Amino acid sequence: MQLSPARMTRTTRGFTLIEIMVVVAILGILAALVVPKIMGRPDEARVVAARQDIAAIRQALNLYRLDNLRYPTTEQSLQALVEKPTSGTIPNNWKSGGYLERLPNDPWGAPYQYLSPGVHGEIDVFSLGADGASGGEGNNADIGSWEL
Repeated sequence: MQLSPARMTRTTRGFTLIEIMVVVAILGILAALVVPKIMGRPDEARVVAARQDIAAIRQALNLYRLDNLRYPTTEQSLQALVEKPTSGTIPNNWKSGGYLERLPNDPWGAPYQYLSPGVHGEIDVFSLGADGASGGEGNNADIGSWEL
């Protein structure tokens, strides 16, 4: 079956301006709904990563305490999980190879903070958040072991 020239031009003309405008409007509405949800995800992922790091550090600190009957002091810091302390109370049963392979930085690139005794418990492990300062709200809020 062959199409007549009049019918051929009618089927090969393409989309009208109104059809294109409707599609662009629909894409604009979808983008307005989806983009804000996607843009917040990196910040949420950083908070989740910080909580996971803090939980892992807490587990290493608990193993340190099991072996040495006390947590490292604030002065010995979290570095006591990687290298045997040489100051303060020297642990007698420090595990060869350490309790962590290396100390991670928080998702914003700053070192995790450690207090022993802590403000919120026996020990506190925390990140100062995106702003690197104590306190704050949202992404700038402190994330600590007391929240776990």
